[in-house]
Amino acid sequence: MTRSTPAHLVDAPVRLSVQGLAKTYETKKGAVPVIADLTFDVRVGEIACIVGPSGIGKTTLLKCLTGLQSVTSGAARIDGNLIDGPPEEMALVFQEYTRSLMPWLTVEKNVRLPLKHLRLPVAEREERIASALAAVGLSGAETKYPWQLSGGMQQRVAIARAIAYRPEVLVMDEPFASVDAQTRFELEDLCLKIREEFGMTIVIVTHDIDEAVYLSDTVVVLGERPARVTEIIDIDFGAPRDQLRTRVMPEFAELRTEILGLIRKAG
Repeated sequence: MTRSTPAHLVDAPVRLSVQGLAKTYETKKGAVPVIADLTFDVRVGEIACIVGPSGIGKTTLLKCLTGLQSVTSGAARIDGNLIDGPPEEMALVFQEYTRSLMPWLTVEKNVRLPLKHLRLPVAEREERIASALAAVGLSGAETKYPWQLSGGMQQRVAIARAIAYRPEVLVMDEPFASVDAQTRFELEDLCLKIREEFGMTIVIVTHDIDEAVYLSDTVVVLGERPARVTEIIDIDFGAPRDQLRTRVMPEFAELRTEILGLIRKAG
């Protein structure tokens, strides 16, 4: 199958660069290498999904990319700057929205939380909160508490909080794994909408191959143990994408089969 770089990314500069990244944990029984040598780039405005068999090191990679863990060798950079701690240009959305939201705060106050240290003018702060809630379809829910909302709506609050911060890179760890299938489709489309509306670069760690093919401009497939990049697959379905029409395209099925084969081989 012949593929090329998606047209809208041909001239886009690199936003997130991973070069020779490796991670080894020191245990009582000795060194345990988890990631051996990862190299890939994510361009401005790109959605990149990272996939691989369970236990391959996807979560460890995410922690290294977000500066939550140090790397053993190699480096990750955002806009050319070394990531050696949580970058201000990056926001993270977790799988477990029930743990990331403050249940004693309203929806509006949860979204307001990360903006406190930015010292924004009042008008800009309020505009960010309002536009983030509008983008995720929660205008009018400002005074509700997370426990009053469905799981899908709670994850929308977590996403609104991230985009109100206006990061250059939005990193998402299995963000739709804890919701039902219909809500998952809605949140996937929300992810595409956020990219278009705010121009964010988005990196998603997922186990769902269909989700990776549907959302991605690029799929980074991890394999071997310790983990390496076994394949980088560019996807150019164009825009807009549609849950019904895109998923029945012959190219969609071919890509899903190819990626599944790579993961099974790696596992």
